[in-house]
Amino acid sequence: MPIAPLAVLAPAKINLTLHITGRRDDGYHLLDSLVVFADLGDHLTVTPGAPGLTIDGPEAAGLAPDASNLILRAAGYFAPHFAFHLTKNLPVAAGIGGGSADAAATCRALGALGAGQIAAPDLLALGADVPVCMASAPARMSGIGERLRPARGLPPLAALLVNPRQAVSTAQVFSGLNGQYGPPMPTLLPHVATPADLARWLTGQRNDMEAAAIRIAPIIGTVKAAIAAQAGCLLARMSGSGATCFGLFGDPAQAQRAQDTLLRAHPNWWVRACTLGDQSAAVGPAR
Repeated sequence: MPIAPLAVLAPAKINLTLHITGRRDDGYHLLDSLVVFADLGDHLTVTPGAPGLTIDGPEAAGLAPDASNLILRAAGYFAPHFAFHLTKNLPVAAGIGGGSADAAATCRALGALGAGQIAAPDLLALGADVPVCMASAPARMSGIGERLRPARGLPPLAALLVNPRQAVSTAQVFSGLNGQYGPPMPTLLPHVATPADLARWLTGQRNDMEAAAIRIAPIIGTVKAAIAAQAGCLLARMSGSGATCFGLFGDPAQAQRAQDTLLRAHPNWWVRACTLGDQSAAVGPAR
């Protein structure tokens, strides 16, 4: 029986918190992060056939379908006979796990197509965010990205994602930390009933990469302030190593209005209203 193509969402990964707690002797930084996933992202189609990768989409510029691409690197662990097509919707080098999500989507799709499974060390070798992107479900991520614990009970979050279209180097931001690390999150995460409850708790937590990223790219501070100024914004913070910032809102209508307002004021920014939560079911037959 022919194998049907699969379409996979590679959802944006958002670090609600990102505590950098230390650095190992091998240079890898230790972290403690509460991660959720957006209902928007890149789209990957996997089709039986001659191996290869094609790319299109509004954010495809600068991406090459060569051996450096994480999709082909991930596929190399399987040696399958499948072709890949990526519609790139997420900005590159944006702090929302675009490449890692694409790699994880590749592994999930090939697993669903019976091409085998990838070992945990190989996932981590692809990138620190790839293991958490495999599940695409709310999680507490620690260690260097290999320790994952489900973060159950979080309410769906109306959100706004904003990127000023300025790429930021993760390595450069880590260098900007200057060896200054902080404590992890509390051992027990709170039980929250509403987005407002979660936002209040998050105000006492951190993204330890934010200050260093703003020193490198001051526009990140401008983006964060613009989100915070929108009606109904409960919290504004940078995700990952930037430059994407997110805002949490009380309901989707507020997030949509904020999107419309910021797009009018900054038409060159990448601005998307979305819902943050669990995207673990984002695999299905291609249409």
